[in-house]
Amino acid sequence: MSKEAVFTMKLEPELRAEFMAEAEAAFRSTSQVVRELMREFVQRQRESREFDEFLRRKGEASRASMCAVGGRSNEEVEAEFAARHTGAANQA
Repeated sequence: MSKEAVFTMKLEPELRAEFMAEAEAAFRSTSQVVRELMREFVQRQRESREFDEFLRRKGEASRASMCAVGGRSNEEVEAEFAARHTGAANQA
């Protein structure tokens, strides 16, 4: 892969010094480490978006399934449990 782009960033001198020292201790160039960190970040972001989309589709499928079989709405469930709570409180 061609490495023609230049990336400039500002950071604290202490962080730069620590980063340079750790990269050297790992026998790797700072550019190599930054590229790896960037790739990992890109991958995590993609996976996060894919998972969010999976959950959205799963939720939609669940709601559609509940509607198809005559499931109860959230309001109905909340009302039932509020009534149960009131009944339990009155028995105590």
